[in-house]
Amino acid sequence: MAENRTPQLDELEKGQWPSFVTEIKKAAVKNKASKELLHLLERSYEEKRGHWKHGGIVGVKGYGGGVIGRYSDLPEEYPNLAAFHTVRVNSPSGWFYNTQSLRTICDIWEKRGSGLMNFHGATGDAILLGTTTDQLQPIFDELSEEGFDLGGSGSDLRSPSCCVGPGRCEHACYDTLEACYNITNEYQDELHRPMWPYKFKFKFSGCANDCTASIARSDCAIIGTWRDSLIIDQEAVKVYVAEGLNIQAVVCDRCPTNALKFNAETQELSVIAEECTRCMHCINRMPKAITPGKERGATILIGGKSTIVQSAFMGWVIVPFMKMEGDFEEFKDLMGRIWEWWDENGKTRERIGETIYRLGMTNFLTAIGLPAVPQMVYRPRANPYVFWPEDEIKK
Repeated sequence: MAENRTPQLDELEKGQWPSFVTEIKKAAVKNKASKELLHLLERSYEEKRGHWKHGGIVGVKGYGGGVIGRYSDLPEEYPNLAAFHTVRVNSPSGWFYNTQSLRTICDIWEKRGSGLMNFHGATGDAILLGTTTDQLQPIFDELSEEGFDLGGSGSDLRSPSCCVGPGRCEHACYDTLEACYNITNEYQDELHRPMWPYKFKFKFSGCANDCTASIARSDCAIIGTWRDSLIIDQEAVKVYVAEGLNIQAVVCDRCPTNALKFNAETQELSVIAEECTRCMHCINRMPKAITPGKERGATILIGGKSTIVQSAFMGWVIVPFMKMEGDFEEFKDLMGRIWEWWDENGKTRERIGETIYRLGMTNFLTAIGLPAVPQMVYRPRANPYVFWPEDEIKK
């Protein structure tokens, strides 16, 4: 029948990559809402306008976040899309699931929702797409009984996420999995009850490869680093030479600060520790010969985000090195001071990076009690983002 045709969506199935259209069609076989979703999406492509609106706040008892209200503006024509809410499920550290856990989530969702899912959202949650208002509480209850919790939505702490860290990666400079788990449990109130000017995201990356893209996608990025010198295994260096790696061209010449020196005669590699920016390039190219130093921790950055009030921001360094160990007391103490300042000074829908940009990094640092350090300079030798007070300059 003509009304069942979706020619524009069909085009999206013709590429070499898996298509979301194919997945919606699979769900449409068993679910009326998914079937209507296909035709509403086709109509949106034809009319070049969306047909979704936010019609109010929906949720579950005791929580202010975790559910995103979605409504069609054509409920008479698409009755099964009159309400098509999204549920966010907090994911485990590093996204380590077993098969039974995944089956449990899928069974609950096929029973009470559209069956459409997204692993994982921008924050890191498992995203369950499309259910009705009356099913929200039963979904939450059944997920809770199986040991799952909802993630964040609205003006609250979004679900912290992390890279696989020491679970699979030898480069991790701190236990990202433990940090993510600990911080998630610590801030349950902030995660489930919106109370801030806008959302706030943590992302934990074990090294400067930044596999969670935390520097650009999180308000607070915790990126693993080391404080001492690189560790170089000279015998392993010789093996790379024997295998034909041009260390001078591929490693040394591409070091951003020329911190690495290679002696072709002795086939030894050395590093000027004070020049090293710990960018991970040499480690990525020679992982069997070069490893991070022994004194490991993390660099803390603030203010990364996508475009909202201001343009997209990368995170700014506020703590060049912090030990991430034990119960993470030092980190939690810092976050308490930061959130208190932002809560007092932030405007509605203003991310913390935008508040800092508006009021100045100097005011921010003074309020939270952090000293200005060279790593905070926004643009060296041009327009410094941080200005040192005269009494500090005299010292």
